[in-house]
Amino acid sequence: MRFRNIFLLLAAATATLSFRGDRSEHVNMHKIMLMKDEGFNNSKVMSTLFELTDVNGPRLTGSTGMRNAEQWAKEKLKGWGLTNVNIEPWGGFGKGWEINRSYLAMTEPYYQPLIACPKAWTPGTNGPLKAKAVLVRIDNEQDMAKYAGQLRGKIVVLSSMTNEVKMNFAPDAKRYSKDELDKMMDDWHNDDGVTNLSQKPKAPAGRPGAPLRKQVDSFLYAEGAAAVLSGGRGTMGTLFTSNGASRAWDAKPVLPEMELGSEHLARLVRLLEVGKDIELEMDSRTTFLTNDSTESNVVAEIPGTDPELKDELVILGAHMDSWHAATGTTDNGTGVAVMMEAVRILKATNVKPRRTIRIVLWSGEEQGLLGSRAYVKKHFGDRMTMELKAGQKRVSAYYNLDNGAGKIRGIHLQNNDEVRDIFEAWMEPFKDLGVTTATIHTTGSTDHISFDEVGIPGFQFIQDPLEYGTRTHHTNMDSYDRVNSNDLMQASIVVASFVYNTAMRDEMLPRKPLPKPQKPVESHK
Repeated sequence: MRFRNIFLLLAAATATLSFRGDRSEHVNMHKIMLMKDEGFNNSKVMSTLFELTDVNGPRLTGSTGMRNAEQWAKEKLKGWGLTNVNIEPWGGFGKGWEINRSYLAMTEPYYQPLIACPKAWTPGTNGPLKAKAVLVRIDNEQDMAKYAGQLRGKIVVLSSMTNEVKMNFAPDAKRYSKDELDKMMDDWHNDDGVTNLSQKPKAPAGRPGAPLRKQVDSFLYAEGAAAVLSGGRGTMGTLFTSNGASRAWDAKPVLPEMELGSEHLARLVRLLEVGKDIELEMDSRTTFLTNDSTESNVVAEIPGTDPELKDELVILGAHMDSWHAATGTTDNGTGVAVMMEAVRILKATNVKPRRTIRIVLWSGEEQGLLGSRAYVKKHFGDRMTMELKAGQKRVSAYYNLDNGAGKIRGIHLQNNDEVRDIFEAWMEPFKDLGVTTATIHTTGSTDHISFDEVGIPGFQFIQDPLEYGTRTHHTNMDSYDRVNSNDLMQASIVVASFVYNTAMRDEMLPRKPLPKPQKPVESHK
């Protein structure tokens, strides 16, 4: 029997049922049933994801792809019946950038195409380039002097002692075990407290730091090298990429640079180490977009209906911007698709929320939470001075999704003990779908932090990691094919229920004490 038919048979019997947790937290089981029915049997999450990723492509902040995606999201949300749909500017970003052509091959001692991608905000080669390769290993400032006068017209293969490729015996994909989820429940003040298991991946230790790398870039440019090849993260054709230069209008000039797959970089290094001559062919064409540096967020609403509560807000969001080597599917097309599907489910089930539900799709997250921080500063308060606007008191909660494509396993309480019983009651109807964990731990590096910084309850869901840290996060393999549809359907329903429950409560969610004015908490991406 189809899932829908089971729901319809049970509808009359469950219409008045509700679940009440330890603090009599009301959960409307009839509405949850309708959300499950819509989310599992009429899901649009994968078609939404396809349009965002395969159709729109990479969405680097400031690129044509990002602007196209914003227009697409605006029309999609409007078509689903949301109101006040708008592309809201947040401020200047710097130069936009995108790839028009990318090609790299070894032509001597034999021909071999190489897996590579231009690094963001680096210039192109202005046409095909053919040149000898030279190995450069700079691990400290003193190393630069030995290469003086040897690099003009050469393609620099930039290596470090950490570029060795090692066999990996661990599986690429994983789900959280019960033991791992149980450990998340421990308060970190315990002697045996554990590291937060769901933090976003960080760059590995041992790579040259940013200050040294800037010196290296200036040195190579002054020496007249033709281009740079670098890399070292990822295996088996997966390469991790990011920016290779500044997007600032007054950024210092740098050389064209491509990031290579580890195995291909290692082969070049081995050949050069034993004195073999290598000739490379490279054609990297990139465009700097300078006509308009204003970036935006996409905003839409389901209006509240309660005369006394409709001016209060429940906000959900995810960042739409991505890196450029793939289509930004798990970082963070999946988050965007799930949040859009959550509001579609709410509209399709004809909810009448007491509070206004607002979805915001961010830009500039990858460069330091820029879109969400600018939005929060404009509407709610300044994190640097803690001067708050009237709207800050009217936001009950902000919910974020940005840890890959895995199903939701729980939620981070962000050190807010008072919401534990509330969230545990809301998770009860989803325990059979694996949603079990409300951890006191905080998690950072994404847009809920912008709200938390000004005293608004901001939450990130716990997701199964799948291949996020090993294959997809900031890589050329971050594609539609690395997604499990059941996980995204489950996540969409869970988010819809949390948003609905928050919008329907008599009271807003409890808040932590206001933070003190502080320096920015930067993204670790």
